[in-house]
Amino acid sequence: MANLLYRIGRLGFRRRGVVASVWLVLLGALVATVVSVGTAPTAGVAIPGTESQRALDSLAREFPQASGAAGTVVVRAPEGQSVADEANQPTVAGIVARAAKLPGVVGAVSPYDSKAISQDGRYALVTVQFKETSDALTPEQRTAYEELGESAPAGWTVAAGGEPLMTEPEVGSTEAIGVAVALVVLLMTFGSLVAAGMTMVNALIGVGVGLLGLLLAGHLFEMTSVTPVLALMLGLAVGIDYSLFITSRYRHNLATGLGREEAAGRAIGTAGSAVVFAGLTVVIALAGLSVVGIPFLTAMGLAAAGTVAVAVLVAITLLPALLGFAGDRVLPRSQRRAGAASATSATDPDGAGRGFGWGRAMVRLRIPVILGGIVLLGAVALPAADMRLALPDDGTAPVGTSKRVAYDLIAEGFGPGFNGRLVMVVHGDDPATVQRAVTEASAVMARTKDVVAVAPGGVSADGRTALVAVIPASGPSDAATFDLVRDLREGVAPTADTTGTDIALTGATAAGVDVSDKLSDALPVYLLVVVGLSFVLLTLVFRSLLVPLKATAGFLLTVGATFGATVAIFQWGWLADLVGLQTPGPLVSFLPILLIGILFGLAMDYEVFLVSRMREDFVHGQGARAAVVSGVGHGARVVVAAALIMISVFAGFMLVDDPIIKSMGFALAFGVLVDAFVVRLSLVPAIMSFLGDAAWWLPRWLDRVLPRVDIEGETLPPVDTTARGAGSAAGADAGRTGSRELADAVEG
Repeated sequence: MANLLYRIGRLGFRRRGVVASVWLVLLGALVATVVSVGTAPTAGVAIPGTESQRALDSLAREFPQASGAAGTVVVRAPEGQSVADEANQPTVAGIVARAAKLPGVVGAVSPYDSKAISQDGRYALVTVQFKETSDALTPEQRTAYEELGESAPAGWTVAAGGEPLMTEPEVGSTEAIGVAVALVVLLMTFGSLVAAGMTMVNALIGVGVGLLGLLLAGHLFEMTSVTPVLALMLGLAVGIDYSLFITSRYRHNLATGLGREEAAGRAIGTAGSAVVFAGLTVVIALAGLSVVGIPFLTAMGLAAAGTVAVAVLVAITLLPALLGFAGDRVLPRSQRRAGAASATSATDPDGAGRGFGWGRAMVRLRIPVILGGIVLLGAVALPAADMRLALPDDGTAPVGTSKRVAYDLIAEGFGPGFNGRLVMVVHGDDPATVQRAVTEASAVMARTKDVVAVAPGGVSADGRTALVAVIPASGPSDAATFDLVRDLREGVAPTADTTGTDIALTGATAAGVDVSDKLSDALPVYLLVVVGLSFVLLTLVFRSLLVPLKATAGFLLTVGATFGATVAIFQWGWLADLVGLQTPGPLVSFLPILLIGILFGLAMDYEVFLVSRMREDFVHGQGARAAVVSGVGHGARVVVAAALIMISVFAGFMLVDDPIIKSMGFALAFGVLVDAFVVRLSLVPAIMSFLGDAAWWLPRWLDRVLPRVDIEGETLPPVDTTARGAGSAAGADAGRTGSRELADAVEG
């Protein structure tokens, strides 16, 4: 591996004009294609194999007229008045008429026909049926529906809510803030504008190619609106980090006097090998989401994995070309003036720098660090025991938005359960049997605790499918409603058996229960596949059993602390104002398994970055503890910079109003913070020094069986010491040649 990447690095450096041109042409072609064909519409969330999805599929077949998005317009009369008053009925009728004329609407049901009027008479519900599903509605249709309440008469309140306002999250300037912070971190790390800018450009080209390719893939595969956001998050973060890691090794090689081409080749051969295996771990973790069996999660995982794979490919091919263009300007100006000898001392080979000091402190205080780190992370993880999961509803929408106002008005006038209405779908071969099943099941549900009302709905044209509306006493995200869904399903099961009909319960809350249950069942399999494959991969890389075991244990501490902090803020509401959260509530159902996949991959990134250098020094003759100090000393600055970059990129997404994106951004940022600074930079060196030589133990029989994978550069050709003196001059020539090739490429 190291030899192959070494040759790729040298080839990319020599043929930098060709390599850079190929990537720029590919990027331009993707941009032109996306502009010409446009982006594909996003798909809704489907959970095949669940009872709620089975009911929805039945509705789409038997009630095609109701298969589009259904919205609810809430009308509230002035205080002391009733919508049933004869004088107020024309006002309500006018609202219904305006709703029926909205673009894309096939009909609006008056509250006087549906009897959807509150007991005090002040509130009324207008049901609005669209022809298209929510994900197919145009922005103009959504806006017209949302603005329906702006023309309400004085004293009246009108708010539109429901499915038509389930919009895609808006991600605009937020990621730009993260990129700006990342650029500042790169400047502080490198002390060179050229090095920082080159690293950022390399990462942006990679994320551009990956994201544009993903948008085009949307024409072939269905993706939710969150999928490209997740790919953008990870593409930016890992793209910058991988380029940072390789550029840092290249600068170190230059500082030791190597010629530029040789420095680039060895940087790709060593640091590039670590990047390849770190990226492979991330790809495994993300692609492993396919085992869950939920299509939208599979699409999210594969899309993000593809973006990470592109980031790795760009880092090992385009980056050496950009290093060739940059010449010695990747070094700070002071080092360029002082020359190679001064630059060598600037790398601090004697270990006087902060990274080496931190490494020595972790080795010296290893017992207190291990105990303190475990206790700290264990305490932060405690709230995770109270974690509740659900699908998002309008109750978590930003205060003041139309859908949030509608949600609050419904709860105020009709009770919280009206926001989480359930639908029972009864299907059979004989209409008479279906009606008997409806009667018996309705009676069972009416007697069930926490059911406010049971009302008959529509019947299909052939009489073989019937609907029944069920109103719970609690809101859609309440634990009591989740329990009610399970009780209702258990209660009507005997009726389905005796009548030979299919009875299925659906609705947003029922779907949330199904998603949570399916993810809970899939989680052990997912962990086994991802952790198992990654354990094997790390065993191959490090030729050790204890190092992968330690890496996995550290990851579990990271995940526990991340879940605990996320529950405390987004579910309990602690420090909610700090992250701009207006309404705490359950975490979105797919967040835990998604975070496990992403954080596992990112955690292994830092593990590979740090421990690969420890092993490199160990196999080259240093003692185990000295190798730990050396690994931390050389890697701490890079890991700190990489972590700060990832944190800034992920934290930028916390500025998005969408609660799913906000919680995802926080959890990823906090997870990286914990994993990089507490686990990898503190616990890892402490544990590695505690283990000593035993950390690198591998049974002889296993050592003979496992294929050898070189990421430390053991098999690289020896350094030609005679070329060291010529490195500066040769590098200057290469830099001038690279500048000419870049100018030719731009002019061409």
